[in-house]
Amino acid sequence: MENVNPQGRIIEWLLLDNMHHQWLLLAACFWVIFMFMVASKFITLTFKDPDGYSAKQEFVSLTTLPEPGKPRGEKHFPEGTKPTGKMLSEGRPDQPPVYLERLELVRNACREEALRNLSHTEVSKFVLDRIFVCDKHKILFCQTPKVGNTQWKKVLIVLNGAFSSIEEIPENVVHDHEKNGLPRLSSFSKMGIQKRLKTYFKFFIVRDPFERLISAFKDKFVHNPRFEPWYRHEIAPGIIRKYRKDRTETRGIQFEDFVRYLGDPNHRWLDLQFGDHIIHWVTYVELCAPCEIKYSVIGHHETLEEDAPYILKEAGIDHLVSYPTIPPGITSYNRTKVEHYFLGISKRDIRRLYARFEGDFKLFGYQKPDFLLN
Repeated sequence: MENVNPQGRIIEWLLLDNMHHQWLLLAACFWVIFMFMVASKFITLTFKDPDGYSAKQEFVSLTTLPEPGKPRGEKHFPEGTKPTGKMLSEGRPDQPPVYLERLELVRNACREEALRNLSHTEVSKFVLDRIFVCDKHKILFCQTPKVGNTQWKKVLIVLNGAFSSIEEIPENVVHDHEKNGLPRLSSFSKMGIQKRLKTYFKFFIVRDPFERLISAFKDKFVHNPRFEPWYRHEIAPGIIRKYRKDRTETRGIQFEDFVRYLGDPNHRWLDLQFGDHIIHWVTYVELCAPCEIKYSVIGHHETLEEDAPYILKEAGIDHLVSYPTIPPGITSYNRTKVEHYFLGISKRDIRRLYARFEGDFKLFGYQKPDFLLN
């Protein structure tokens, strides 16, 4: 019969018991680690910013207008880029219907394949040169000449701190970009441009396209109040040489010459010679790229009395500055004036002009001027 050593048995039992405890302790550690991982995942899912990916995605959707009537979550901005007031108001459902309808109209027109060549343009330096920046209040304003832009420039000059009130700004300073303190968007780096386009409040103003052309013609070729002699002495002769039918006619440039120039499908070779002076009569599409840039508000010159205070409020600056007083009736559409200027111009020339500006008419809801075309 085999002899059993009691002391050896005790030692063996103690070793087994010790190993058992070690295994239990190891299992408990794994259990604690597992529960911690589960808890961490739960916390992450619970408190994760629902818009956490949108900053990366919005650069991709920069050229897409908002879906109308679709509520948007609260935006979160890094420190230092938080907007003034209601900066990102593009297509907010609490906007008055007229402003939502304008954005929706642009969005739909941008999708029309038949209008593509008249509604889309590259966001080039020419476009970026048109957009003025107010970093202090996170505002971008796209200049559309002959639509009351001088007054909006004055508003931005005051906001940028160059002058304390609109009344103090000398007229010769407003359009002097060396003195007015208004940086253009083109002066920033590519990253700076993208950041501002993505996060700033953006707006521009439009008016009836043909009435704007009449205003440009009168201002630059007839009255020329700011004494810009190159319009009469360089641009006008260039247009007359190419587009005047009656070579014996010795008068200065006529509106008919201007219409032929603008309606010519090959107008670009003259545009290149005229340089940036063409900003007074090129389309809103060429100036502001409304299908590529997601604007917050589109104002209309015809309703500027309501639109100007609304834009200031939406930009969060209505307590800081007011739009200058608008003389009664000055912004109203004047059909009689339009008929007068187009009187005697051939239907062919008017139709060619409309063909070029059709995108502006349709994007911004202006009625086709059938009284001139038919």
